[in-house]
Amino acid sequence: MNKVLMKDVAMNAMIASLYAVLTIIIAPIAYGGIQFRITEVMVFLAFYNKRYICGLTIGCFLANMASPMGIWDMSFGTIATLMACIAMYKIDNMYLAAIMGSVINGLLVGAELYFALELPFLINVLYVFIGEIVVLVIGIQLFHLIERNTTFMKKYIEE
Repeated sequence: MNKVLMKDVAMNAMIASLYAVLTIIIAPIAYGGIQFRITEVMVFLAFYNKRYICGLTIGCFLANMASPMGIWDMSFGTIATLMACIAMYKIDNMYLAAIMGSVINGLLVGAELYFALELPFLINVLYVFIGEIVVLVIGIQLFHLIERNTTFMKKYIEE
């Protein structure tokens, strides 16, 4: 394998591991109808570079293996993260990307909670959306700070 491919594989493995471990650590607030999954800040990596979509998706899948929702979260949650990351990559505005990611997660995870637990669909869409948008607005502020370090951005985020 060439050096660039090895670097991408290693970076995605680190992203997946970090996402999964941190999500499992914050499990009490990361799973369920009302969730505040702080690790979702990492999905902004996809906003900057599509190469990180794989690591984020795998990280979400691994984290969802520990979810009390089991296969439901492994399916719906992982698909939601994949779709949100793809959408965020294709949108040029961070705020619109955050809204789109929150809508996608709200709808898919809301549907998951409706089908798996027979919880009210619309209220769960709203709960998941609110938790996601709060985290992503924090993520916007964090990434604006990171953007100030142009060397770091060029070397690790945008390359």
